Amino acid sequence: MNIYEQQSANRRMTVLIMAVFVGFFLLLGFGFDYFYFGYRPLGGDEVRWNAAGYYEPVRSGAGLPFATIAALLIGGGMAVNGMVNGSRMVLRSTMARRVEPGGPENERRLLNVVAEMATAAGLPAPAVYVVPDADLNAFATGMSPTSSAIAVTQGLLEKLNREELQGVVAHEMSHIRNLDIRLMTLSAALTGAIALLSDFAGRSMRYGRSSGGSFGRSSSGSSRRGGGGAGALLFFALWLVLIILAPLLSRMLAMAISRQREYLADASGAELTRNPAALIAALEKIKAAVEPTAAINNGVAHMCIADPRGSLIEEKAGFAADLLATHPPMAKRILALKVMAYQGERPAAV
Repeated sequence: MNIYEQQSANRRMTVLIMAVFVGFFLLLGFGFDYFYFGYRPLGGDEVRWNAAGYYEPVRSGAGLPFATIAALLIGGGMAVNGMVNGSRMVLRSTMARRVEPGGPENERRLLNVVAEMATAAGLPAPAVYVVPDADLNAFATGMSPTSSAIAVTQGLLEKLNREELQGVVAHEMSHIRNLDIRLMTLSAALTGAIALLSDFAGRSMRYGRSSGGSFGRSSSGSSRRGGGGAGALLFFALWLVLIILAPLLSRMLAMAISRQREYLADASGAELTRNPAALIAALEKIKAAVEPTAAINNGVAHMCIADPRGSLIEEKAGFAADLLATHPPMAKRILALKVMAYQGERPAAV
């Protein structure tokens, strides 16, 4: 794909991701309305205890799905906040500091490299930050090329030579040019919203049961009526599974997108520098540094050039590794770049 096709694909993926997360919000909120408040979209019979101690049907109106509306507002608000303030929140969470001209020599070199790669990519130079961590890592964030930022760790700044640093910066500049940063920043914000709503729903359900709330009464009453009891119980089971697994599923979705984007950013970065060997050497040094990047939390892991957890799960093979790794195996990324380097070589003249 050319750059315009990549950007269009990322725009479509952004819309798809937002639709998936809206679906999560709707299901979490609607289940809360249905089982906690007894909400029925079209009205219906709700079974309750009467004064004589027997079940009797009570006609309930549709009312308003307050929890569903609240879930959409909370999720939408966090998404908008992520779009507006996401990059600042990410940088603040890593304790990154802005690099200014006139600093140490290695920071001036970093600024020069970022300016060079921005010119090569045809983009305005992003803001540059350094994360106070001895591990080797880097990431880009922002919602557009005009409001983007590139951050590298102190360890990466000190241990990579100029060509290797150029390869890493070109990789991150490719994320900016391809609009990966918008997708990653938004998915990080929505993942946080899902975790918050799921935790709230779980806590409310436990509180409702302990205080004699309507959880279980309407579902058990529905089963006694026999009409929609099986469907209600099935929906209740699915809703419980969603409460438990929604944070994990949303995180896995963000990881899957990250793995797909890393190969493309490697290739695009090598094209910007015309020197795949530089990025190969940088990735080999990053791979050798197996310590975790303590300053970068799990919520930002999918935005980095390498898994900051230091768990090396990305180097494992199999279904579980494919689901849980934030990045494709480093060995495969290096091999793909080596193939690019070999293809770029020309036979010597005879």
